[in-house]
Amino acid sequence: MDIFIQQLINGLTLGSVYALVALGYTMVYGIIGLINFAHGDVVMIGAMAATMIATSLVGGDPTVSAVVVLGVGLLVAVPLCMAVGWTAERVAYRPLRRAPRLAALITAIGVSIILQNLAMMVWGRNYLSFPQVLQPQVFELAGARITSLQMAIVLIAALIMGALFAVVHKTRLGTAMRATAQNREVAGLMGVNINTVISAAFLIGSALAAIAGMMVTTYYGVAQYTMGFMLGLKAFTAAVLGGIGNMVGAMAGGLLLGVIESLGAGYIGDITGGFLGSHYQDVFAFVVLVLVLIFRPSGLLGERVGDRA
Repeated sequence: MDIFIQQLINGLTLGSVYALVALGYTMVYGIIGLINFAHGDVVMIGAMAATMIATSLVGGDPTVSAVVVLGVGLLVAVPLCMAVGWTAERVAYRPLRRAPRLAALITAIGVSIILQNLAMMVWGRNYLSFPQVLQPQVFELAGARITSLQMAIVLIAALIMGALFAVVHKTRLGTAMRATAQNREVAGLMGVNINTVISAAFLIGSALAAIAGMMVTTYYGVAQYTMGFMLGLKAFTAAVLGGIGNMVGAMAGGLLLGVIESLGAGYIGDITGGFLGSHYQDVFAFVVLVLVLIFRPSGLLGERVGDRA
């Protein structure tokens, strides 16, 4: 039971990150029907930028507090990722808005490759280590261990998701987003600035990606220019699992995928008699994706047009 609880805690922590990234996928898809495969690389840029800032601050003053390091890292990573997301939408995606979806999909893959290569040119091929500015406290829970960092990641992710849900359902911008998701042409005729709404979706998704990148690099302690590829695919799987275009589905899908992956990594050795180890945990995300696409293509919660954003 203690192993089960431990893997559940790890899964909720990982799933919280997946949920934040999956929201970026589902917001863009819900509004313009684009699967932005470059979104995972925006997460990578946020992680790399935050790690670079943290390393510079700690290198200049080893006594600098963790609050300052994380705060300055976010102040740099969030605007940078928002600028990357806005530029990608304005330069690469907007001209293809009325083109066949395949053209936009190929373009998104191209943007992903470009961002990876730019990151490699700026930060190099090697892994960057996040400085040990945090000393998480460890708590015991029914024989399992949970750190203050894990609790902070889950809590912050929950607060951000709640705030985003309130923005989408309680503000003028959210109303414009939902109207655009339902019918872009009619929303434009009713006075909604479609370009502004779409840009806002990319900006919000990119800000969430930056925060997720900060969470990943502080949790695992490393960042590298290819890290966004696998993370992005898993977050996309989470969005599909919950019902892409459905905000609540993206949140639920991210948490569920994190738990499935963590439990799979913890028990795959026992299930296969030691033939497979925990490093095969990535397999579970894609097994889930295949099963969902076969048996329930609309996702577990379905794609509710009125709630898309």
